[in-house]
Amino acid sequence: MKVMIVSDSHGRCYYLERALRRVKPIDLLIHLGDFEGDETYIRALAECPVEFVSGNNDYFSEIPREKIIQIGKYTTMLTHGHRYGVNSGTDHIKYIASLNGADIVMFGHTHHPLIDLTDDTIWAINPGSITAPRQLGRIPTFIIMDLDRMGEAHFTLNFADDELG
Repeated sequence: MKVMIVSDSHGRCYYLERALRRVKPIDLLIHLGDFEGDETYIRALAECPVEFVSGNNDYFSEIPREKIIQIGKYTTMLTHGHRYGVNSGTDHIKYIASLNGADIVMFGHTHHPLIDLTDDTIWAINPGSITAPRQLGRIPTFIIMDLDRMGEAHFTLNFADDELG
């Protein structure tokens, strides 16, 4: 199973379009908020099931702020993260994920990518921003989650455009 994880497109889908063309086919697209009204367009682009959670800039959205989904054997909490102090670290969001029985918590908001597999109980995944990155080099990023034949998850950080990274 191949899952593309994105966040913080902020109503601009240029790099999302390019990244999708490069990595398709995918089995699932996860958008972790701040899509700013583009959910219908993103669903059409993906050509696969899409899971959304709303972010702090998704005003008037009826999309939930959080979801618990199953990805293979992994219970996964999806949230934008802004309500859990993610700019200051992942301890609190991991604690909330553990209360929800999650193995993985996926969040956005910081615009900084993170693949934190150091905790034996909760993994923290942040794809950074597909449109407005804040990390060194400011290259739009996303994460691919692959489940191998044994059902084990593998995460890779990707640049949204081959020419950028």
